[in-house]
This record gives sequence, C-alpha cells and structure tokens, in this order.
Amino acid sequence: MAFTQSVKTCLSKYVVFSGRARRSEYWWFVLFVVLVNFGLAVLGAVLFGTDPDTGQGSNFLNSVFQLAILLPLLAAGWRRLHDTGRPGWYLLLPMAFSIVTMFMLLTGVAVFSAVETGIENPEALRGPAAFLGATGLMVVYVIQLVLSILMIWWLTRPSQEGTNEYGASS
Repeated sequence: MAFTQSVKTCLSKYVVFSGRARRSEYWWFVLFVVLVNFGLAVLGAVLFGTDPDTGQGSNFLNSVFQLAILLPLLAAGWRRLHDTGRPGWYLLLPMAFSIVTMFMLLTGVAVFSAVETGIENPEALRGPAAFLGATGLMVVYVIQLVLSILMIWWLTRPSQEGTNEYGASS
C-alpha cells in the first residue's frame, strides 16, 4: 500500500477497530503522523514564536493535531495487531501499565506521608522510602521498556496469511 493510500485508508476508518491493517498501511500512517507533527512544530514556532528562556515553540498546533489523530492511530494499531493474529487490546498494555504505576506511586507517597506523621523520628523513614521508591521505579522502567519493545515487535510482524479470527487478509 502506498503512502497516500495508507493515509486515506486510516483516516477513512477513523474509529474502525474491527478488521485488519497490513504492515505498510500502519507504518505509512505512523510516518504521516510523525511528519505532520514535525511540520506543525516548525509552523507553531514560526507563527507563535519561541520562548526565549527555553527556546521551545508553541505546542498548540501539535496538541490539536494529536488529539484529532489519537483515535485513528489507535484504530490502525488495533487493526494491525489483528492482522498479526493478536487481540487489539494488547495495544493498551503499555498505557495501562503506566496508569497503574502512577496510581501506585501516588498511593506510596500518601502511605509514607501518613506513616511519617505518626512516628517520633520521621527522618528514619526517608532512607528506606527512598530505597523502596528508587528500586520500584527501576523495576517499572524495565517492565515498561520490555512492554514497549514487545509492542514494536508485534506491530512489525508479518501478516497472517489467509483468514484469521479477525477477518480476511486485505
């Protein structure tokens, strides 16, 4: 599938999560998203200028585009996983793991804050809390890295030949 045909297909299937998407369809669409993001970053810097302290341009145009393209990109990835014979919800694994991690981090901070107020020497908890937090973050980062690599691996696999449980090969 060619670049423009891939973009047209993915945008016309804006929220279609059923069916299959060939490797070329998905990756040409990802390239389109990356190129448009880059172009909008440059355009935003030209139109709105850059912050003199940080040197960064406005992210307004990128934010609007990313919000508009979120569902088609998710749907294309979902269909791409279907094409390899995997359930589309696997695409949500890295995001779900990140949400669970944030919840656990906030819960850990709240628990240590509550425990800290109930003891005489709160400084005694800071070392173990820092060790536990740093170790937990390292484990989480490794798991997140493995999930991300696994997701890229799955998205780059060849299509299943013939018909699978998600439909006929396109």
